[in-house]
Amino acid sequence: MSQETLPGRTAAVHDDTEGMQQFNSLPRRILVVYLPLAVFVFVLLFPFYWMAITAVKPNHQLTNYTDYSPFWVVKPTLEHIRFLLFETSYPGWLWNTMLVSVASTAIALAASVFAAYAIERVRFTGARVTGLLIFLAYLVPPSILFIPLAFIVFNVGIFDSRLALILTYPTFLIPFCTWLLMGYFRTIPFELEESALVDGATRWQILTKVVLPLAVPGLISAGIFAFTLSWNEFIYALTFISSSENKTIPVGVLTELVRGDIYEWGALMAGALLGSLPVVILYSFFVDYYVSSMTGAVKE
Repeated sequence: MSQETLPGRTAAVHDDTEGMQQFNSLPRRILVVYLPLAVFVFVLLFPFYWMAITAVKPNHQLTNYTDYSPFWVVKPTLEHIRFLLFETSYPGWLWNTMLVSVASTAIALAASVFAAYAIERVRFTGARVTGLLIFLAYLVPPSILFIPLAFIVFNVGIFDSRLALILTYPTFLIPFCTWLLMGYFRTIPFELEESALVDGATRWQILTKVVLPLAVPGLISAGIFAFTLSWNEFIYALTFISSSENKTIPVGVLTELVRGDIYEWGALMAGALLGSLPVVILYSFFVDYYVSSMTGAVKE
């Protein structure tokens, strides 16, 4: 290494060190790092804390703020959870939500992989316009789409069945997953496919043996988003399902635990808390893949 480059490198390191000196003092770290982080964590976790303490509060503490603190619970009880699990159809709603979310996510991912690969790799005439139209389709509000979809669901004869949700959820899942996978497929080097074509591989072999193994983080990220959207969907589930045994958690908790002006707050919070756990667990297991897909895991 030449003598001329050493001073430059030393100066660069010195500049970086000076740039980080603003975080050396404890008051500045508290103001710039710890305080914003504490506010973010509080805002993020407080709803879960409120649901948890409400789910185990006795009924007489839910509205008696004179004798009991609203932010703490005295003599917690499991009565609300017992009522939710054994005196309502909540276990069935949980199973319906899981089945519908997994099935609709699988359908959406399968269709999105083919669509995204065709748009980004095959490059047919009008591929870019098609990709833009697919993304614009995702921006159409479900409150507009459910009217024509309801007409189709009634005429096909699948109203008030889980199949109605499994087949209608991909209408808003496929555009989003396709748009997400298009961006991820774009990061995979073209040279890999060209080498496979030279070796005599077909497009199907390239997709299944070259592209998809490299796109696993993107597939997991799209799957998490699709699963979360399916799990929390409300309008279609409210419109296409009428019987209690076929309802999903968002609809079942709201329609069965609210009777006129009577709110079963303990059971409502317990249902919301238990209903959010599967999504939290899913994110916790695949957070590394999710982050890598957002930052681009495959580099040229």
